[in-house]
Amino acid sequence: MGFLKNAWYVAMWAENLKEGEPRDITILDQAIVVFRTAGGGVAALENRCPHRSAPLHLGSVCADGTIECGYHGLRFDGSGSCVLNPHGKGIIPAGARVRPYPVCEKHTLIWVWLGDRPADPAEIPDLSALDNSPQEHVTLRDRLEMDVHYQLVVDNLLDLSHTAYLHKGVLGNPQTTAAAEIAVQQSGNTVTVSRWMPAVPPPGLHDLMFHRDGALVDHWAAMTWHAPSVLVNDAGVTRPGAGQAEGTTLLGFHLLTPVSRRKTIYHFAAVRMNPVPFPEPLRLEIMEQLSRLRRQAFTTEDEPMIEAQQRAIDHVGEENVTPVLLEVDGGAVRYRRVLERLLKDEAACAS
Repeated sequence: MGFLKNAWYVAMWAENLKEGEPRDITILDQAIVVFRTAGGGVAALENRCPHRSAPLHLGSVCADGTIECGYHGLRFDGSGSCVLNPHGKGIIPAGARVRPYPVCEKHTLIWVWLGDRPADPAEIPDLSALDNSPQEHVTLRDRLEMDVHYQLVVDNLLDLSHTAYLHKGVLGNPQTTAAAEIAVQQSGNTVTVSRWMPAVPPPGLHDLMFHRDGALVDHWAAMTWHAPSVLVNDAGVTRPGAGQAEGTTLLGFHLLTPVSRRKTIYHFAAVRMNPVPFPEPLRLEIMEQLSRLRRQAFTTEDEPMIEAQQRAIDHVGEENVTPVLLEVDGGAVRYRRVLERLLKDEAACAS
């Protein structure tokens, strides 16, 4: 399927956008420059000067918050209008403007809107745990690049049964994760795939931050997809029969930015909710291990497998691939139906 344009996409973690340092990004094949304006606001423009097509990110951000083209010095404000032509009489041609993109800083992230429908920040999924949780319980805000279509990553995340094999011992195991009953729920344009696994050995990642004794736990995992490319995983453990409220949750955020049909930027972080209190040296060690193990799982296990999938699909041609469906594929089937409907609605509005 194609890309949904009328949607918010993550450009980067907000902490990585420094004052005076324009950043170039590509979303849905659109080259964009993002920079901080005067007062710390954010602007996003087409990354191409209309004079000689020089990329604007190779220029500089001025003290007044405008961006100056590094080739001939034309300056553009956050709306994309040229506000200074330093040559000759300084006349600014009518066509001296660049396309602006709606941009929003929210939940410690920079978001960009690619479509032509009015952008509403209220449509950004609720990731407020990234804002509201004590920062000592938030893992590293990380990212990686994958040479795949973003939907393959969504498929992977909505099918957590793969953790029993690809991430065996750390995020799941065949005796519990693969055998768990699965429930699929849809609410509007969100799809949730949940598992409840009573009285099972804890996955290594969860045992690490719970009671660290390997004793049996009730384990749950609920992955929610927000159209088109934001996923949140509510996964945790508790003593058998104690109820989720008594347990510890690792709330994982998986934020996918489609660069092109064969490249995706994967932003990720996690928050410990209702954490077991540990002495400070041990808490720091746990947080370091959580960040390291999550990155290890994504970069050394998920990434090679999904990129190999993409190559296999490309080899035979997408039109020749009809996946055999298993019980674990209910979430992937459901979200693709939702996405297909949204794409059709968007196309109908554009025609």
